[in-house]
Amino acid sequence: MTAYELMIKTNHYLIQGGNLTEAQKESLVRQLLLAKTSPAGAQKFYNSITSRDNTDENRRHLYPLYFIPPYNGGRKYRTVLTQTPKTQILSANMYELEILRLLHLFADDLPEVAGMVADTLRRLKTTCFSCMDDGVGECFDTSLVVLRFLAAAAPGQHAWIESRIENYNRHYAEKKRPRYCLWYFWLCLSELPFDIAKPELDKYKFEMIDFLWHKSLSPGSGQSRTLHPLIFCILRNSLSRYPEYEYIRERKPCEDKKSGRLYFDMAQ
Repeated sequence: MTAYELMIKTNHYLIQGGNLTEAQKESLVRQLLLAKTSPAGAQKFYNSITSRDNTDENRRHLYPLYFIPPYNGGRKYRTVLTQTPKTQILSANMYELEILRLLHLFADDLPEVAGMVADTLRRLKTTCFSCMDDGVGECFDTSLVVLRFLAAAAPGQHAWIESRIENYNRHYAEKKRPRYCLWYFWLCLSELPFDIAKPELDKYKFEMIDFLWHKSLSPGSGQSRTLHPLIFCILRNSLSRYPEYEYIRERKPCEDKKSGRLYFDMAQ
């Protein structure tokens, strides 16, 4: 299993309510650390990138330092929620930040992990998609990947986190965007400190409740088969943070025996 496959599989397992044993965490960390990119591999990646400013310094600010996606036949790596990026801005930063997020969650006491996270936070401070008012192209999507990373790696940096929430609110409605953006934002809200997430969750609370009470999704095929259970679990994880909905925290999507469609049981 590649580092990417392991990262995606672990994310899906955790979002759906799974828990890793200590042995599984140690194995995960060991395998992900083995995927750290060599200096030669990093340079090859940087040389392949076209940028308005072609200096190495600026390229290294915009793109990963430690975990660079291996060549994938010219295809970009899908995000945790199965979105296919059009740019390396989204694909490469997603790859590194999602791997580092897992390493921080399960091995933040390792000096190597702590150092990579600290360096990456400093790198992100220099980028448009992490700290600036930026709704352009996939920088908007990448800002959400940063938000999820900050929720795990820097939950105390409220001003930084709130700037990414404000960026989302300011630019989401500017044009027609894929629903992946909304779902990824909800994923972030399900994981952020509740005092920060609650004002945003309050905006979507009744939409989420209505979805879980009344909506069903086809089992689908391909990416839909993966994505649809995740959507239900993201909504469950978000709503179960409210005391009145704690009772749904352990529930999983159900499958209607006749239609095969997925639904969620909200009954007490």
